[in-house]
Amino acid sequence: MTYTQQQIQPQDVKVKILLTGGHQCTVILKSDTPLLYSLVKTLVDRTQATVGFSTLFQIPIDDGRSSLSFPGEHLVGLVTEPPIYLQQLQPQQPATPAEIPPEIPAVIPAAAPINDDLISRYAQIDNFLTPAEKNKLIKYVLAKESEFVSTSTSTNAEDYRRSMVLHSFPEFSTLMVNRIKGILPDVLRKLNIPSFPLGDIESQLTTHNDNNFYKLHNDSGSPDTASRFFTYVYYFYREPKAFSGGELLIYDSKVENNFYVAADTFRTVEPRNNSIVFFLSRYMHEVLTVSCPSKAFADSRFTINGWVRKAD
Repeated sequence: MTYTQQQIQPQDVKVKILLTGGHQCTVILKSDTPLLYSLVKTLVDRTQATVGFSTLFQIPIDDGRSSLSFPGEHLVGLVTEPPIYLQQLQPQQPATPAEIPPEIPAVIPAAAPINDDLISRYAQIDNFLTPAEKNKLIKYVLAKESEFVSTSTSTNAEDYRRSMVLHSFPEFSTLMVNRIKGILPDVLRKLNIPSFPLGDIESQLTTHNDNNFYKLHNDSGSPDTASRFFTYVYYFYREPKAFSGGELLIYDSKVENNFYVAADTFRTVEPRNNSIVFFLSRYMHEVLTVSCPSKAFADSRFTINGWVRKAD
């Protein structure tokens, strides 16, 4: 049965907002407020795919003396009392919400970009592998610990990248390549990018442990990498998560001397377990430092990452 706001009288709902990093806040919202609909809808959208343009939420707290602000991609869960489901909610055209002061809008849309080509966009898709496939992959990686070697960069820059890599893992690289080929048309549609002639798809298996990082770089800046069009990163790790940090920052671009360089603004991508991220290889990006107190290999932040090349 589908409920409408005419059939249900608005009521107070106690909403516990769960954010990345273990943060949470509890607020009281009316069941018919557009803000509650937006929060629930954001969670539903994240179960499909998250695109790099996010909604900024600003929610008054402490009787309006403060406000809680966070981007939509940092929302990981809601606890509502009484229970509220998406089909019970019907979005309204926001007029002047009585419970939210007009000077603190419930939802602020992202500013319209001046040049869309300079704004970084990404797609993050959850549940990329089945639970059985992911668990089998983790067991495989732990058995291959002795075969990992230190990573390097194409410029051999010192202290620019700290991680370990497994270059050959045919048992899973074929699975990843086939799965990526299947999902790539949908990724292109979500990011509004025209199709292109598909070339090779490369992959490597990387682990980041305590104090590992990768400083600002792009993936297509040398002659042998110039045909890389898309970069992908698949995240996986053991539960419960035993590390922190390791977020991916994808920078917006600006043009200097006819070259794309990093702007000051960026998108932050959380390394969500069993999710995969796609973005253009020309984007400047970095991996923030990982903190893994145990320093155990099994507690690392693992990725299968690689590049989709454009055919000549």
